Amino acid sequence: MNAVAGASRSAAPPSGREPRTAWSRRRLLAALLLVPPALAGCSLATGSGSDEPDPLIALADAARADAALAAAALAADPDLAESLRPLVDARTEHATALDAEVARLDPDRPTPGPPPPPATSQPGLDDVRRAVLASAQTASEVALGLPAERIGLVASVAACCSTYAEVLG
Repeated sequence: MNAVAGASRSAAPPSGREPRTAWSRRRLLAALLLVPPALAGCSLATGSGSDEPDPLIALADAARADAALAAAALAADPDLAESLRPLVDARTEHATALDAEVARLDPDRPTPGPPPPPATSQPGLDDVRRAVLASAQTASEVALGLPAERIGLVASVAACCSTYAEVLG
């Protein structure tokens, strides 16, 4: 056997110390950066095996109800048009976007019905503000339990509702 080949097969380095493991700091950090996307990928099948309804259905229903309430307040007081027309449009868009996301995961779900009539006969600005604030709170709570690919939509809804509640306050 030649001396060079024997030296390269030696298990311990010449200094007598144990060899370093293959996990350098750089490799460890790179592996840790891959954990969140890997965990998010594990939850992609949201709702497929669950008996509970998709939480976005309730958020879409609330968006339709908020839009109807704001429209009723607008009909009762046309001077509120500048404040409430953008809210009616935004909440209608929220309902459409949330329904689209629900349909993406459950294409067989029936189309949602019309929004319920407002609880009060002539809602005012305070009624709209309370409803939108409640929707913001609910959306914030729902967002905490959603998979990564759905958080952006729900967080956007929560932020928009919170902003409108502050503007109307």
